[in-house]
Amino acid sequence: MQKIIGRKPVLEALNSGKDIDRIILSFGQKGEIIDSIRIAAKKRKVKLTQLSPQKFKGYEKGLNSQGVIAFISDYNFWKLDALINQANKKDNPLILILDEIQDTHNIGAIFRTAESVGVDGIIITTRNSAPINETVEKTSAGAISHLRISPITNLRQAMETLKKNGFWIIGSSLTERSKLYTEVDYTGSIAIVVGNEEKGIRKHTAEFCDHLVKIPMQGKVQSLNVSVATGVLLFEVLRQRGIN
Repeated sequence: MQKIIGRKPVLEALNSGKDIDRIILSFGQKGEIIDSIRIAAKKRKVKLTQLSPQKFKGYEKGLNSQGVIAFISDYNFWKLDALINQANKKDNPLILILDEIQDTHNIGAIFRTAESVGVDGIIITTRNSAPINETVEKTSAGAISHLRISPITNLRQAMETLKKNGFWIIGSSLTERSKLYTEVDYTGSIAIVVGNEEKGIRKHTAEFCDHLVKIPMQGKVQSLNVSVATGVLLFEVLRQRGIN
């Protein structure tokens, strides 16, 4: 059974309709969000129990839960075809691809940004990637509850499927042939690929992209953190599409 930790992630899970088995609170928790959790749990008939701080720590296991933990059976992942079909119901769908990102905090931060710009789906590689766990849930501030996520084992096949469904694929890569990220057209059906914290997107992934883009760096550091770079690219999409 998976855990959702933190006040806002638990509230977002309740509000999103996620199937929650039960919620536990550390005794004495107060505040507006706690009140909202109690109301939402009662409305959805989700069991909510208060535990002594000492007993609660046994479930918390050192994580900063803010005194709130929800238990769910598992994350509801999407099949790739279903995710693409759902995305294509919108004009100019936007899909994000995470190629072997290994830090749970980075994935959580990316999920939070992706939800804020309204991406229509996220594809994640299962090999050499961080697990989707309570750290990702908490770092995303509950955004994961509102995202369509599809874990895949073969990224090349997934990219081929996207192309067959009319998507242009744009990869973030610091290569000589990469264009400035502002020079590419992000209108239409777009999938953006971001890669591993140390190595970036893999060579064969880059070779299958329609365009490669880079973010210019003016300082001595060669690249941005992957979650920051993802935010820059996604908000450039919004800028070009004239979404305010």
